[in-house]
Amino acid sequence: MARSTNYNTRQRDAILEYITSIKDAHVTAAQIVEYFASENKPIGRTTIYRHLDKLVDDGKLRRYVTDGISGACYQHAADLETCHVHMHLKCEDCGELQHLDCEALDDIRDHFLAKHSFTVNAMKTVLYGKCANCSKDSHDAP
Repeated sequence: MARSTNYNTRQRDAILEYITSIKDAHVTAAQIVEYFASENKPIGRTTIYRHLDKLVDDGKLRRYVTDGISGACYQHAADLETCHVHMHLKCEDCGELQHLDCEALDDIRDHFLAKHSFTVNAMKTVLYGKCANCSKDSHDAP
């Protein structure tokens, strides 16, 4: 019996629509599984990974691997032209990944190039710490 590819296309489209709907936010495969389960439209983890890989290959999504420990996270690739010019902040508590657009970082990259003959790959540069929410939560704790 031939397997219908229409079902897989609907799942792929649903995954892309979800990631597009969250704008510039980053999402993990586990978060995607949780989202569809909460919507009573479960999609298997393997299916989600397969479609994420295809969407990355097609240039529709960007994959971030910020360390060798955490899983990859994904973002809609609507504005790939500007994404390479900024660094990222990763919260060590909740795992949130944020784009860091700051003119001071241009000065740092220029310094590394001028004084150390080293070109920083901003897209792969991640600074670790605590996001505002996690910092607030740790200050609220007794």
